[in-house]
Amino acid sequence: MTDMSARCFVGFDTSNYTTSAAVTVIDKTGRPQVVANIKIPLPVSEGARGLRQSDAVFAHVKNLPEAISQVRRVIADQGLTVAAVGYSATPRDAEGSYMPCFLSGRVAAEAFSTGADVPICAFSHQSGHIMAALYSSGALFEEGFMEKPFLAFHVSGGTTEVVVATPCDGGFAVDLVGYGADLHAGQVIDRAGVMMGLSFPCGKEMETLATEYMKNGPIKGLKICVQDGICHLSGLENQAADLWRKTADTGHVSAYVLSFIGKTLRRMTDQIQEKLDIPLPVVYGGGVMSNKLIRPMLTNKANWKCYFAEPAFSADNAAGTSILCAKSYLNS
Repeated sequence: MTDMSARCFVGFDTSNYTTSAAVTVIDKTGRPQVVANIKIPLPVSEGARGLRQSDAVFAHVKNLPEAISQVRRVIADQGLTVAAVGYSATPRDAEGSYMPCFLSGRVAAEAFSTGADVPICAFSHQSGHIMAALYSSGALFEEGFMEKPFLAFHVSGGTTEVVVATPCDGGFAVDLVGYGADLHAGQVIDRAGVMMGLSFPCGKEMETLATEYMKNGPIKGLKICVQDGICHLSGLENQAADLWRKTADTGHVSAYVLSFIGKTLRRMTDQIQEKLDIPLPVVYGGGVMSNKLIRPMLTNKANWKCYFAEPAFSADNAAGTSILCAKSYLNS
């Protein structure tokens, strides 16, 4: 292998809530190592439950100079030379998938690659999440893992999906096998949290509240709605609102919502695995999967191996995109 010790790969991701940039190098063993995982949250007004696309694009335009400045600082401090640049071009690996906010990252990536006179690669935001989860969980480095299909969950404020992912040169070939039919898991979490007066995004605070409440025992009597790997979460929002009116207990509501989502994801997994000839390993990524309260619900008595992205690589990030960029460059 050509010595890549002084070369690096830069990634950009401009999701609806975070401006992200990352730098990956290839170590002496040929493994990718993320040396910078830069994330700048987009501002959300108090009491708001999200951002309009136009506001997100404007916020990214304001954040990107600082993100690029941090990238350049890492490159200079470590004496690296940019080999290629990657960016998230679409939300998902599906025809017609589009969100205006990703145009911000495209413009930044094209300008950066032109300035460095290096190739540029486009990937999906979803593929970036999958790769970040593979990297941080260690699955990427397990012998043979990247030679066969696996199940990949992408669970966030904008997506609740599970795909059969097959590694390929451009990232992953995916086959959609489960999804949220109405609201997404992260949406329900944030809507419930804002309803209770918590700060957006609400997942981390709700996890703390729920963990304390559940010291008295798990939430029981949950009526999960999943059929053939397809889940429905709009009813959960109504149930959370009703429970809040009755109890005004932030811990109780938080525990109820997170338990409902955890049990829903587990039932989706079970139903999808039942349809397969043999169970596949499962990789869980996306912002919701940084919630450690949910993880035991997914691993308990599972007859397949489960992998989880570490919190820094669960929420929106460009690390996965920079690794995809490195792999694409090395395979070209």
